[in-house]
Amino acid sequence: MAVKNGFSEANLPAELIKLLFSLASNWGDIIDFSKLKVDHLSGAMTNEVYRISWPTKVENSTRTVLVRIYGVGVELFFNRDEEIRTFECLSSHGYGPKLLGQFREGRVEEFIHARTLSAADLRDPEISTLIAVKMREFHNLNMPGSKNVILWDRLRNWLNEAKKLCTPEHVKEFNLDKLENEISLLKKAISGKHQEIGFCHNDLQYGNVMINEETRSITLIDYEYASYNPVAYDLANHFCEMAANYHTEKPHILDYNIYPGLDERKAFIRQYLISAGRQPNDTDVEQFADDVEKYTLANHIFWGLWGLISAYVNNIEFDYMEYARQRFAQYWLKKAQILNEK
Repeated sequence: MAVKNGFSEANLPAELIKLLFSLASNWGDIIDFSKLKVDHLSGAMTNEVYRISWPTKVENSTRTVLVRIYGVGVELFFNRDEEIRTFECLSSHGYGPKLLGQFREGRVEEFIHARTLSAADLRDPEISTLIAVKMREFHNLNMPGSKNVILWDRLRNWLNEAKKLCTPEHVKEFNLDKLENEISLLKKAISGKHQEIGFCHNDLQYGNVMINEETRSITLIDYEYASYNPVAYDLANHFCEMAANYHTEKPHILDYNIYPGLDERKAFIRQYLISAGRQPNDTDVEQFADDVEKYTLANHIFWGLWGLISAYVNNIEFDYMEYARQRFAQYWLKKAQILNEK
């Protein structure tokens, strides 16, 4: 078995071993560590994710779980306790995998036997429609806790963290001293009372969407960044992710030449609104599309700051700094055009 980042069946954390034994015992399994299989799953950029499996007493039957090892420095981005509460609440609503257990360095989750989407899948009209319907369903969830928009406070908090971590050279290169004012101006320019607030995933890249090929059902996973936000922001994030492919030799490179065109964005929005029980007219779709496009600006700042902070604190093999450069470059390139500034 190929060992990734020093994590294999030979050096599992002691707490994880204890947890796996406990789970196996509850299921009536006997774990033979000589037959334990550990596979690193690529594409995760906040945590390290592994599939761990072992034979059961039933002939030719295998038990599989997913193990998530928390990334270094992720506490700068979100509160882990709140994320676990969200995870458990969503599980109780029938969303995503079940939480099987926790240990100091991570947690064990139910392994969903479905296919994780590829970058190309996001452009498949049938799959795109399924995602639109599932997003609408997700946004309608009534989650515990505050239902206030978290986007703007989170941007300011991340900006403060970035300023603490960055060298003077990076503060200058990324215009960090200007961003506080940019965030305030952006909030004023793109927020609107007509905009719906819902429970948003906030990280709907293709790796966080799974499909059951038999039932054609969609499952959204990984809720680290989930919170109440304008639903237009969540769609903006999803559209921005269509410029990414995290399974290439240079996974940090974004290609905005393949960012979805207006017709493709409107088709997604129309399906999203129809699934809410509405029959949207052209004006409804155009207004929503305009709101979504404006929120791509906030999205570029969001993930630009994420990349910048991650470059200083995370040791996952990914060029966070270059990723941040691309997101900020896109913000400054598109700002005047999207906000109709002269």
